[in-house]
Amino acid sequence: MLEASHNSELPAIPGKRYFTIGEVSDLCVVKPHVLRYWEQEFPQLKPLKRRGNRRYYQRHDVILIRQIRSLLYEQGFTIGGARQRLSGNEAREDANQSQQIIRQLRNELEKVLELLRR
Repeated sequence: MLEASHNSELPAIPGKRYFTIGEVSDLCVVKPHVLRYWEQEFPQLKPLKRRGNRRYYQRHDVILIRQIRSLLYEQGFTIGGARQRLSGNEAREDANQSQQIIRQLRNELEKVLELLRR
């Protein structure tokens, strides 16, 4: 995620549901052609496409773009390195979520077992 010092440089993300490519360009300080290129390079970045192939980005897309921007422009990662770093973050988040679900299921099963023993 972006560090607090970098957040102050970028404009705040408005409370809208969808953003056009121009709005995202302004919010992330990245040109539209760069955003289109990043869509090809980062599989996680998939804006909605509507009539005439117009792109509509959601809030999570804007946050992801800011992460990509930070990795590339501020931390000096290559495209491949940034892609790998983002994939690693997703894998860790998925593993953490899976562990939480397993713990919760185990607790529930133990309660059921306790009820059955009574």
